[in-house]
Amino acid sequence: MAAAIALSQRGRGLSTPNPNVGCLIVKDGHVVGRGWTQRGGRPHAEAQALDEALDRARGATAYVTLEPCFHLSPRGPRCADRMARAGVRRVVIALRDPDPRTDGQGAAWLRQHGVAVDMGLMAGEAAAAMRGFVLRQTLGRPAVTLKLGLSLDGRIALADGSSRWITGPEARAHAHMERARHDAILVGGGTLRADAPRLDVRLLGLEDRSPRRVLLSHGDAPGGWETIAAPEDIAALPQVDHLLVEGGAQAAAAFLRADLVDRLLLYRAPILIGAGLAGVGDIGLTDLAGAHGRWRLDDERRLGNDRLEVYLRSRNA
Repeated sequence: MAAAIALSQRGRGLSTPNPNVGCLIVKDGHVVGRGWTQRGGRPHAEAQALDEALDRARGATAYVTLEPCFHLSPRGPRCADRMARAGVRRVVIALRDPDPRTDGQGAAWLRQHGVAVDMGLMAGEAAAAMRGFVLRQTLGRPAVTLKLGLSLDGRIALADGSSRWITGPEARAHAHMERARHDAILVGGGTLRADAPRLDVRLLGLEDRSPRRVLLSHGDAPGGWETIAAPEDIAALPQVDHLLVEGGAQAAAAFLRADLVDRLLLYRAPILIGAGLAGVGDIGLTDLAGAHGRWRLDDERRLGNDRLEVYLRSRNA
């Protein structure tokens, strides 16, 4: 299942409006088919894995990160039906599908057709890998990642606004990889006016994975951009399950004030700036007690001379 979850990440930022699912088909201890949801949502991970396995799927065990779909679609057959027809003996599912069109019906269909079904293996990890889809189904909005490139003293630029470059090439490359894993990327009007950012992916082989560009502003967006007036408007962005917020300080503060940030990417450079521009504006905090317990460290690593810290929002705090 861990391998299937890793496969699912290949489709993140590409598979919307469908979830980024991973699937492995195993027979006699050997992987005979593997798949992940492709660009635009088709083919599904299960369909790709079955096409690779062919007749070797009969009697095999399938590991899939999300319950196989049950609803009818003009875009392709139901994965639950296709697995049963292929003769798969057992299906191990990580996460029950929160989409009401499936929501347990896929597993029930498989059982009715003689397929053994186990559900819940590594469900938390699978949900994290498909965070955007899960939040879209449960809260009606995309998952939001806030990215900040900071000095040790929490600055994003010199006092005159100069910000190139605070972090080194390794950290910037990692940030471009993160762009490739999101459907859309957002900045505020101040960042647009000051930096005229391209917001594309400049990694060899991933240039075609540049996300859509969104402006947080009450004014009009330039050509090729979309605009929203408030953080809450992200719910109305079509086919966006994963949104990356890149700047600047006021846009970051607006999303934090609205409690719409699910994940923080902090790239810290080993430099001190002093009287520069703060990374985050006023987030409306009136009591230090309210700042504690809201974030938990999920990952940290060295990127060249810089350090990356990844935090997840603790929603039960």
